[in-house]
Amino acid sequence: MSAGRAAQAVPSSDLGSYQAAVRLVLTHDVITAARPRPGVLEQVLRWADQISADVRDLLGYTLIATTRQVRLLRRLDALDQTQTAIFSSRYGKPFDRRRLAYLCLVLASFQRSRVEISLADLVRAFTPAANAIEGLRFDPTVAAHKAAVVDVLDWLADRGALRLSDGSLESWAADAERGDALYDVDHDICAALFRPARPVQHLTSAAGLLDSTFVSARRSAQREAAAQRAARMLVEYPVVYYAQVEPEIAEALRSADVADQLARLTGLAVERRAEGVLLADAGGRCTDRPFPGRGGAVNRAAGLLLAKIADLIEDPGETPALLPVPAEAQDHRDLLARIDSALPAAGVVRELAWSAPDVPDETERGGARAPLPPLAAPFVAQSRLRAMMDELYREFGGASFTVAWQHDPDGLLAAVLPFLAALRLLRPVPGGVLVLPAAARYRNIKLALPVRHAGGQLALEL
Repeated sequence: MSAGRAAQAVPSSDLGSYQAAVRLVLTHDVITAARPRPGVLEQVLRWADQISADVRDLLGYTLIATTRQVRLLRRLDALDQTQTAIFSSRYGKPFDRRRLAYLCLVLASFQRSRVEISLADLVRAFTPAANAIEGLRFDPTVAAHKAAVVDVLDWLADRGALRLSDGSLESWAADAERGDALYDVDHDICAALFRPARPVQHLTSAAGLLDSTFVSARRSAQREAAAQRAARMLVEYPVVYYAQVEPEIAEALRSADVADQLARLTGLAVERRAEGVLLADAGGRCTDRPFPGRGGAVNRAAGLLLAKIADLIEDPGETPALLPVPAEAQDHRDLLARIDSALPAAGVVRELAWSAPDVPDETERGGARAPLPPLAAPFVAQSRLRAMMDELYREFGGASFTVAWQHDPDGLLAAVLPFLAALRLLRPVPGGVLVLPAAARYRNIKLALPVRHAGGQLALEL
C-alpha cells in the first residue's frame, strides 16, 4: 500500500464533501447525470482525480470517470451472495438466474455500429442464443419470460445503457405482436457495466474472476497485496474477524494504518474489538443494508430477534455451547466448486484457457504465519429460534409484523436469518446458528422496538 495519506490534496474545509463523493462511488454501481439523482455526477467528478488515486493505492480499484458517467471497477477477492444485490427489479425483487442470463445475452446482442435498436429486433437477436442454452429458452408467449425481459430492460434503462425514445415497453409486454419500443444504446455505459477481470470464454473456473496477486512469491508484494485485501474487506463487508482471514491480512488489520486511512477516505468510524474490526456507519451513508433502521418488517424483526438472543446468552441460567465458526475459506471453496460444476465445457477457448493459480506453500510465501485459532461462538438451536419468534408474535401481535408476515412467523424467521448472516452477525450451521461477536453491539437495541399507538396497540414503526 502506498505510504501517501488518503485525501492528501484535499483541504480540511472540503474533506466532508470529498468523503461524501467517495461514499457515492462506493455505494453505486454506476453514476450518470440522472442516477442516482441529478447533481451527483458533478459532485463526484469534482474529486475524480483524487478519488482515482486513493482507491487505486488503498484498495487496488480502478475508477472510470468521464463527463457522462463514473464507474468503480472492483477487484474481487471472494464470491458471496450479497454481490448480486445490485441486480433487482424496479420493485426491489432480486434477479433470478433467468434474468441474469437474459441480461448477459441482451448486452452481448448489442452491436457497436448500432446506436439505436427496436425491442422487436432486440428480441429477435437474443432469442436464438437463449434457446440454444438448455433449460433457459425464450418464448414470447410465456408471460414469465416476457416479465424477465421487462425487468432486464428496466435495469439497463435505469443505468443509462438504454434510453427509450419511442413506443412503450408495457405495450410490448401486453402484446408482443403489436407493441414495440425504440431504444437509444449507450455503448460506453454498456461496456462499463460488463468488465470481467478476464475474458469469460477463457475461464475454466469461476476463480478466474478473482484477484490473484496475493499469491506472489515476493514478500514485499505479499505485504502490499495483504494490505489492499484487508482494506477491501473493511469496505465491502460489515465486519472482519481476525480468525476468519489469512494471518497476513489479520496482521494488516491490526495495524492502525489500513483502517485509519479508510476512515479518512470515507468519513466512517473505526471500531476495534479483540475479535475483529469494522467501519461503523452510524448515519447509514455507506451501506446497501441499513441496520438497524426503517428497512421493513424483516429489518425490525431481525433487531428484535437479536435482543432475544442476547437475553438468552446473558441469562446466568443458560449456558449455550461454544462451537468453532467454520472457516470462510472452506465456504468459499465449496461455493466455487458448486459454481464450477455448472460451467459449460463446450464454450471455453482451450488454447487460451485460464485456471486459478495454485496457492504457494509456506516456504514460497516467505514463512507465512501460522493460522489463528478458530473463532468460537455460542450456538442457538433452530427450535429455540422458532420459539423466540413465536414469543415475539405473542408479545407484539401478528399485525405488528405487517400483513405480509402477520400469519407466517416461520417465513419471517427464514427471511431474518439470511439477512443477519449477510451482516456477519449470525452464522447459519446445521441445526441452528452461531452468534458472532459483532451481534453484541445490538444487545440493547432500541430502533427495532415497537411503539405503542393510541388504544394500546403495539406496532412496529415501519
